[in-house]
This record gives sequence, C-alpha cells and structure tokens, in this order.
Amino acid sequence: MKKSQGVITLIAAILIILGFGYMVIYGVGSEKAGAADQIKLGLDLAGGVSITYQVEGENPSASDMSDTIYKLQKRVEGYSTEAQVYQEGTDRINIEIPGVSDANAILEELGKPGSLYFISEKNNAGEVNYTFGETGYVLSKSLEELEADGSIVLTGTDVKAAQAGSSQDDMGNSQYVVELTMTPDGAKKFADATTIAAITHEVIFIVYDGEIISAPTVESAITGGQAFITKISSFEQAESLASTIRIGGLKLTLTELRSNVVGAQLGSEAIKTSIKAGIIGFIIVILFMLVTYLVPGLASALALFIYVTLMMLSLEWFDITLTLPGVAGIILSIGMAVDANVIIFARIKEEIATGKTVRSAIKIGYQKALSAIIDGNVTTLIAALVLGFMGTGAIKGFAQTLALGIILSMFTAVFVSKLILNALFALGLQSEKLYGTIKARNTIAFLSKRRIFIAISAIVILCGFVFMGINKA
Repeated sequence: MKKSQGVITLIAAILIILGFGYMVIYGVGSEKAGAADQIKLGLDLAGGVSITYQVEGENPSASDMSDTIYKLQKRVEGYSTEAQVYQEGTDRINIEIPGVSDANAILEELGKPGSLYFISEKNNAGEVNYTFGETGYVLSKSLEELEADGSIVLTGTDVKAAQAGSSQDDMGNSQYVVELTMTPDGAKKFADATTIAAITHEVIFIVYDGEIISAPTVESAITGGQAFITKISSFEQAESLASTIRIGGLKLTLTELRSNVVGAQLGSEAIKTSIKAGIIGFIIVILFMLVTYLVPGLASALALFIYVTLMMLSLEWFDITLTLPGVAGIILSIGMAVDANVIIFARIKEEIATGKTVRSAIKIGYQKALSAIIDGNVTTLIAALVLGFMGTGAIKGFAQTLALGIILSMFTAVFVSKLILNALFALGLQSEKLYGTIKARNTIAFLSKRRIFIAISAIVILCGFVFMGINKA
C-alpha cells in the first residue's frame, strides 16, 4: 500500500466511525433509522410483564398450539406492538409484553384463559337456565347439564373475531359496541339460535370460565355471521369484553404456570448499568491493546470502534429485541474480536522475532492466524445457531446477538484491522519496536518441585471441601 492510499484508508476509517457514530446517536431521517434509542428492548430492559401458560391435557397437536399462539399474539398486540408469544417445549406458551406502564394491571386483566360459551336463556323444553343473584344473572345449571339439554349455542371456537368500537343508535347517539364475527359453522348455529330467541326477545348469555360476562338481548335474527353487542357504557368495558371473548376462543384450555413483572424503573436501571459497564470495559480493552501491541493495538482499537457502531446499527436494522442476555452476547463477541486480534498480533511478533521484515510479518501473521480464527468463530457460531433455533426467550436473545456479533467481529478483526494496520505502516510507522517484541519467558520447573505443587493442590482441594461443609451447615 502506498502512502497516499494509507492516508485515504485511514481518513475513510475515521469518517466511517464518525458517520456510524452519528447514526447511532441521532439516526437518519424523520424516523431516526439506526438510532440506538430505536432498538427494541426486551422486558428485562424496558420493564413489562411475562406469563407462562400450561396446556391442560396431554400431547396437544401442533396445529392447536399454533392456533392458540396466533390468537394470543393478536390479543397481546393490543397492549404493545413489541409483545411476543412463543411456544416452550410441547405444552407451554410464553407471553412477553415489554414497555408497558402498568404491568400489574395488564397481568390482572390478561387473567387465566378459560372456556367461552354462548348459552340460550331457555333450554329446548322452555326451562330457564338462570336465576337472579345480587350481582345479576347467575347460571342455575352446570355446563354439563347445559350441554346435555342443548342450551349451549356456541363455543369460543365458533367466534372468529371480537373487536371493540363505536356506532350510532337509532336516535343518532354515539354508543360503544363489540363487533363479533363468527366462523361459517358458528354463523349457521348462531342464526338458528337467534331466530328462536328473537321471537320473545330473549337474552343469550356469554359465559367465560363459568361466569356470565354479558347478557345481550336478541332484537332480531342474526343470519350474516356478524353481530353487535350494544348498550356498553364505556370503550374500556367494550375493549375488555372483546378481549375476553377473543381469549376465550382458544382451542386449548390454559392455566397460568408462572408470571413475572419487571418495573420500568428497574429496566431503566439495568440499561444504565449495562451501558456504564460496557463503556468501562471497552475503554479498558482499548487501553490494553494500545499498551501491549502499540501500532497493531491502534489498528485494533479503530476496528473495534467500527465493530461497536456496526453492531448497534444492525440491532435496529434487523429488528432484533435486545435483552440483558443479548447484552452479554454482544460483550462476548467483543471479546472474541479482541481474541482474534491477539492471535494475529502474536503471530506478527513471532514473525518479526524470526527476522522477517515488518511488512512480511504483517502479511504472514494474518495468513497463519486466519485458520485458527475461523475455527474458533465458526464453532461458536454453530453453538449460537443451535441456541437460536432450539432456545426461547432469554436464550434466543443471547444467541441472536452472539451470532450477529461473531459475523461482524470476524469482518472487523480480519479485514478491517488488516486494512488499517497496512495503512498505518504505509504512513511511516514501520519500526519493529512499534509492533512489539517477544520477551524471554521464565520457565517453572514443575517436575523438580512436584512435591511442593502437589501439596499446594491438596491444600486448595481440602479448603474447598471445608467451605462446602460450612455452606451446608
């Protein structure tokens, strides 16, 4: 590389660092594309709620699990567009809703997904299915009895969708409603039931998990598969009713296994702590590389700056949700990038020690270190991919950032650092002393002093057993 090329390369590297840094801080355009504050955060960083459901019964089918996850996803998207629903094992479903302001209220509202039924006011024999209690209508029969006498009009699986909204009544007044859309089979059953109920304007009870949640009166036969529940006092009540109907339409019966609420303040503190630790660690690594490897250390430092900014931009570009384990994956990949540089620079030192020129040492050092770097990174990448495909939640977040970090670190450590190092050499930094020298190593005669080292090992092991006994006590 000529001196002029070295100048251009170095200026380009600095401009890339400044440009990427600007994008990370301020973003691009009105939507701030690439900005760090646009990165999606998991609930352990943004705060939020997580809940795990256990499917009742054995061996649920893949299609039923898929349908249930889809319906749950549609429901929780009303709380946050970044909410996630995913399967754990064969019979568990996890829900994560990050960034919510009142996680406890949402957890309470989400509740336990139970079973949903539409029940007629009277059975086929004309007997009523209810009594009046202190709080209103109360079912007077069990679900088994209601099913046996034909009183169950629809089940939750017959409801395709439920949506809160508003409309105008006959007088032109605004009112809140819940719009129901039935499946084809549900539409036919509902048409038959409402045709009979409309004769005497009977009610149809909507029962969720054994409790009557609504008792709308049938004004006329509903034959089009679309119905409106009217006379709701507020939009919040309409939304709550629609949400309950949607969750009650699940094919599987779910019970809450565990739940966790992370406050927004705790998430904010986790972000601040992670950023602070990351900056301190990054500075220490840069100083170590500069002091230990001099000119190669400077090339490594510039390459690491490019790596960090690229990593932040990639998280936003690829819409990756950042979690605390994900932060650990980023830090681990930084360590692997530094490790790759250490292998390369150690090779360069060795080549200089054998009498090679600095130019030749740089070329040969990168060539000899390449296979070791690829082997180490590829094996870790395979592990990350396995974790990404097989893992869930936090494990998946760790795997995603680790895999992305490995790919970027290989690029910056092998290609970018080599380009910058050759540029620095072309600018006149060519003295062997600037590339480090191999110091003579002191050897320890372990075999001749084996009794001493065996005794030390025995003492350490004995201390370990003593501490184990103290902990158990």
